[in-house]
Amino acid sequence: MFSFGTLSAVAALCATAVSQQVNPTIAQINGNRYISPISGQNVTGVRGLVTAKGPDGFWIRSTTPDRDDRTSESIYVFGRAVLGNVTVGNIITLDGRVTEFRSSPAYIPLTEIDRPRNIVTVSTGNAVVPLVIGQRGLNPPTEQYSSLDRGDVFGVPNNQSLVSVANPVLDVRRFGLDFWESLSGELVTVRRPRAVNRPNRFGDTWVVGQWHTTGENNRGGLTVRDRDANPEAILIGTPLDGSANPTNTLLGDSLEEITGVITQGFGFYRILPTTNIKVVSSRTPALPPPTRLESSGSCNGLTVGQYNVENLQPASSNLQDIASHIVNYMKTPDIIFLQEIQDDNGPVNDAIVSADVTLSTLRDAVNTLSAGTNYSFVDIDPVDDQDGGQPGGNIRTAYFYKPDRVRLVNGTAGTSTQANEVLPGPSLRYNPGLVDPTNAAWTASRKPIAAQWETVQGYGRGGTFFTFNNHWTSKGGSSTLHGDARPPVNNGIDQRNQQAQVLGSFIRQILRQNRNANIMSAGDYNEFQVVQPLKTFTSVSGLEDLDDAVGTRDEEKYTYLFDMNSQALDHMFVSPRLASRARSQIEHIHVNTWTTVDAQASDHDPTVSRFNVCS
Repeated sequence: MFSFGTLSAVAALCATAVSQQVNPTIAQINGNRYISPISGQNVTGVRGLVTAKGPDGFWIRSTTPDRDDRTSESIYVFGRAVLGNVTVGNIITLDGRVTEFRSSPAYIPLTEIDRPRNIVTVSTGNAVVPLVIGQRGLNPPTEQYSSLDRGDVFGVPNNQSLVSVANPVLDVRRFGLDFWESLSGELVTVRRPRAVNRPNRFGDTWVVGQWHTTGENNRGGLTVRDRDANPEAILIGTPLDGSANPTNTLLGDSLEEITGVITQGFGFYRILPTTNIKVVSSRTPALPPPTRLESSGSCNGLTVGQYNVENLQPASSNLQDIASHIVNYMKTPDIIFLQEIQDDNGPVNDAIVSADVTLSTLRDAVNTLSAGTNYSFVDIDPVDDQDGGQPGGNIRTAYFYKPDRVRLVNGTAGTSTQANEVLPGPSLRYNPGLVDPTNAAWTASRKPIAAQWETVQGYGRGGTFFTFNNHWTSKGGSSTLHGDARPPVNNGIDQRNQQAQVLGSFIRQILRQNRNANIMSAGDYNEFQVVQPLKTFTSVSGLEDLDDAVGTRDEEKYTYLFDMNSQALDHMFVSPRLASRARSQIEHIHVNTWTTVDAQASDHDPTVSRFNVCS
């Protein structure tokens, strides 16, 4: 939540010896870059129309605008003590100091005037008319954020420059951050706003309005695509009148018209509305239908699910909901790749690493809800406190499987430190076993669990296949897409790229022995398909993203919501034989992304695929 009270810590960037500018226009104060050309200097006789007031200051708009669309004609004046001296609709003059404020060095600074004094009212009762985003050339760019991203907001290496240091000239028609910076301090209106994510706990909500967008999915969100992370969206922050935004807004909700001032705070450009967001209507149906991909009862229709169940332990409040999703939405697939299974006492940080109670509790809940279902499970206990995630939780990947449909090919299970190998056949030395678990690529991260399966007698003509269950290292610690670092910091990307090399090389060994092998590598990769680690993985492994193989629209590839984006961190990669088989299918079941945060069972959506694995 953006608090103007934090502005009391104002510090000038690029400050030099204090000098004075007489009667500058607001456009001259802002300049056509991010940092004011007179930052740190005193100004006198600044003239403007008061357009809005907040708890700690007010906004003024120039009465003598220039013709440069790069220079904002409005500015924030920080000063709680003088609020009683200003009224919306008054034209005033004032003296003060130009500063660049940010509450963190990771954020782009906000140009403002502090220490306001000598406020003189020139006239009262003037009309205050907001600018309308999407009209008269005010169209947000839809793909690129900054010239400093070098054409790719996901570019590698990232964090190569800082907006506050490079201070580029704004190009409002090409770059989203430049567009929003050029309107800093302006009173604007968003017509026909639509929520493109759920609100955070403060009610801050990402929206788009009546302007051109890209990446729009069928639910009304904006999906990450190649080199496109949707800079046209804007965050709606804390209302200026003290009201509260709703916290139960849904993806795709239509909202009432929003008017407010544009500012920069807590790492994002945002609009502070004059009053709270109001929902007009929500999308229907409220929840998605169950998957259409049910097991055929034969090897030519094997169903495979994947689900990050978000720190699941025996006492988790979401366990019954997860079980219900497996039964009612995923239709009890023949095999399920599970991620974020915690040990038997969850975040209690002790020596317990077994997850048998966690897995059996979930299995029993599923079996109870689905008559005739009798899942078995398999996992490999990690070394205590070495796989990342919630401290003490010992999260790991695991498999549920129906023993009347599939079974592990005879073999010996590996331990947490034994490295699996591809043997002639091909087969695995350990079944199941971990892929190179002591490799530095997996430090503080989950090790992939590899397994070789066969269909049981009576389940079609029979067939064998390999699976790799993944949960790669986290993005935690990344900078915001609106942040100072360009391209934005994508934390863990180097480690994920190493993981892609290690796992990809292992899988390639199987394909070298048998180019027609059935291979599935799935789970939470903590990365987008269009970013380097997964490009590396497909190149090295020889696998293909199943969404691409079956022709899923780019806009519908999402299993997770974050900031302004619908996005996919969860993927199913398959070998050429499975990618080319006409009956391979995949569905993402949006049972969590379409709900409120309070109603979701996990922060990820589950996915179901179907394959022909017959010999």
